[in-house]
Amino acid sequence: MAKRDYYEVLGVARGASADELKKAYRTKAKELHPDRNSDNPNAESQFKEANEAYEVLKDADKKAAYDRYGHAAFENGMGGGGQRHGNGDFSSAFSDVFEDLFGDFMGGGAQRGGRQRATRGSDLRYNLRISLEDAYAGLQKTITVPTSVSCEGCDGSGAEGGAEPQTCPTCSGMGKVRAQQGFFTVERTCPTCSGIGQIIKNPCRSCGGSGREEKERSLSVNIPAGVETGTRIRLAGEGEAGLRGGPSGDLYIFIEVTEHALFQREGIDLFCRVPVAMATAAIGGDVEVPTIDGGRSRVKVPAGSQSGRQMRLRSKGMPALRGAGTGDMFIELAVETPVNLTSKQKELLKEFEKLSEENNPHLSSFFSKVKSFWEDMKS
Repeated sequence: MAKRDYYEVLGVARGASADELKKAYRTKAKELHPDRNSDNPNAESQFKEANEAYEVLKDADKKAAYDRYGHAAFENGMGGGGQRHGNGDFSSAFSDVFEDLFGDFMGGGAQRGGRQRATRGSDLRYNLRISLEDAYAGLQKTITVPTSVSCEGCDGSGAEGGAEPQTCPTCSGMGKVRAQQGFFTVERTCPTCSGIGQIIKNPCRSCGGSGREEKERSLSVNIPAGVETGTRIRLAGEGEAGLRGGPSGDLYIFIEVTEHALFQREGIDLFCRVPVAMATAAIGGDVEVPTIDGGRSRVKVPAGSQSGRQMRLRSKGMPALRGAGTGDMFIELAVETPVNLTSKQKELLKEFEKLSEENNPHLSSFFSKVKSFWEDMKS
């Protein structure tokens, strides 16, 4: 079967530039790659055909010979020193677009001539417990964080005396090496430099070549008013130092607000239970209640209040984070029964009970029936 014109195979006109040829081949390679065309039995042969065409046209001498003699230029040893082109030199042609092609296949292409000189440090977490009062007012807190910092002995380079690392001889600084496995070229992390692209011949004695060392750092943290359990504060660049001079990670401070002896919190509202004397609950009066800011507020208790009655103090709760208002404080009354009464108090309560029976005939009749019942039980 006669071979198709190489320009026709790549879909370009004669006289196309090197960039146009490469772009056309890249498009064909992506379109015809066997891994993308498992249902097309002709994909592999078409892929090899495009590869063969590009192998010839990308070389100036071969291209000139092809333009003059056509396919005959490569028959009987002409034009290429007897080099084989029937299947194409896959490694040579394909390497020109390896990064672009496998960037799609493998989810983010290989770096072109780039080197991973440094690695970003890890993010750190610090758990901080504060009181409800501190969460209400906010505070400035100094914390001590064990972390990795840039080595002073080598200025973070990892080399003794701060010397510059040398280019890895195995991968020539690429951080990756390629190996031919049958039809495919496989790219792997360089085993000599572990993908960094550089090696250190004389590692720093202080950090062992990592460019960082373990230390404790004291940091001042601003805790805003209104934080609650689960609030996260980010300190950019205060995490673990990067390897070999890489950027530092971040420090995340997670807030835990401890339980309070008096107040319970629900969002920005506060709840508390306030004891009230029986007499005050019966005839009404005023009681003082503590507030989260350390002060006291006077609350008027209506006459006849029962245990469990809830009252509201506006804007006496917690501030909302980032200044979006203030919550309320809810008071639940707990009427107390008096204990350890004196004789006079008992006498007054009996008088109160007697008056209550006279004012309420139904209640008086009930007490008479109860008294009669107990007398019958005794007899």
